[in-house]
Amino acid sequence: MAKHQKDRKHGKLSGKEYRKALKALQEDLCALQRWVRETGARIVVVFEGRDTAGKGGIIKRIVERVSPRVFKVVALPAPSDREKTQFYYQRFVEHLPAAGEVVLFDRSWYNRAGVEHIMGFCTEPEYEEFLRTCPAYERALVESGILLIKYWLDVGPEQQEKRFRSRIEDPTKHWKLSALDLEAMRHFYDYSRAYDRMFAMTHTEFAPWYIVDSDDQKRARLNCIAHLLDTIPWQPMPWQPPELPARQQPGGYKPPNLGVPVVPKRW
Repeated sequence: MAKHQKDRKHGKLSGKEYRKALKALQEDLCALQRWVRETGARIVVVFEGRDTAGKGGIIKRIVERVSPRVFKVVALPAPSDREKTQFYYQRFVEHLPAAGEVVLFDRSWYNRAGVEHIMGFCTEPEYEEFLRTCPAYERALVESGILLIKYWLDVGPEQQEKRFRSRIEDPTKHWKLSALDLEAMRHFYDYSRAYDRMFAMTHTEFAPWYIVDSDDQKRARLNCIAHLLDTIPWQPMPWQPPELPARQQPGGYKPPNLGVPVVPKRW
């Protein structure tokens, strides 16, 4: 049984409990990483959800202790004029994993089902075509051998407003704000209707959605990472600690004075 697999009663989660649980999960992620590299697995994890739901926070904790050569984060900007004329899925396909890689999409092709549709960045025929073709696209990914896992982070209207206010008031969070983010509050229930239809059209047996309650961000991180570890059919791989070699003798070496300045020690 993996270290994170432990039932517990819901209650107030202390910072100490959170850090302990997160450390155990991150150790398992490191073990998963070894399995991915040695088996050549290809994994895609899609993170979608309302603005302020905490997608970036979960992704940050997943990649914090693993190699960026194995766990790759993809957060694409708005499409260029050229990309707008391409096959819709084209710019996402080039970021799909090779053998031994895990790709985490911080938003994905599902932009078309939400912000592009609500804010008028795509036409109605383009929106309808996406809903019709998305299951076929995802079936092709799965049948090619990719393990596709899709998470939807759900946050309530009161908690979303609280987090938006925090981003407005905290200078370290100003970068998280955009005009489109603020429109998310104005169009809260337009988005609700769009996401309901998205689930109805794209929640399939071969590529199901999993909803993460993210009103409590710490719990959301732990629950999502634990579920990810449970969903991937990985096994711990044997590891033999290497012998640390002895350092060579200096053989008369002395550091020269190159005149390179040293960063001042302020702490």
